[in-house]
Amino acid sequence: MDIMEMLAARRTYRRFEQKAVPQDVIDDLIEAVRLSSCGANRQAVRLVIVNKPEDVARVQPLVKWAAYLPPEQGTPKADEQPTLFVAVVQDTSIPGDLDTDTGISLANLTLAAWAKGVGSCIMGAIDRPRLTELLGLTGCQKLHTMVALGYPSHTARVVPMTGETGVKYHLDENRDYCVPKRSAEEIARYL
Repeated sequence: MDIMEMLAARRTYRRFEQKAVPQDVIDDLIEAVRLSSCGANRQAVRLVIVNKPEDVARVQPLVKWAAYLPPEQGTPKADEQPTLFVAVVQDTSIPGDLDTDTGISLANLTLAAWAKGVGSCIMGAIDRPRLTELLGLTGCQKLHTMVALGYPSHTARVVPMTGETGVKYHLDENRDYCVPKRSAEEIARYL
């Protein structure tokens, strides 16, 4: 698959097969973040890997799913939940534009996952205080986002944005995600 096909297919996935992500794939995700570009080569992004089933179950109630959908449609059922969470943490003792560096790291992580057939959902609607405690973060460690990962049990595809859809993603008749995207003409202009 070339990079443009990969970018089109790497969508957010919210329902997963109950199959563990193997350690070699997790190692690749860590390496993808380690190799991320960052301002002044500061390397301020850290990860906490949550892959033991009992720990994944403790994280699950502390994250919120699919704000545009009713909970019964957007929240994974017990047999659809992710099998891996990655906490993306910023080391705030390192100066610089941590959010930009974190965004680059998130792109690397999710693309590396997708290259191995692992879907992801970057989650910002999370219970930061409780997750910070659960993950054992202290001092200069700031929880930025959680990423839910696993092998998708549904598909997701880009559809044209219309006046009717707006930016809100929705489910089709098969419970697959349809993600409206603006046209290229709306995104870019030439000087």
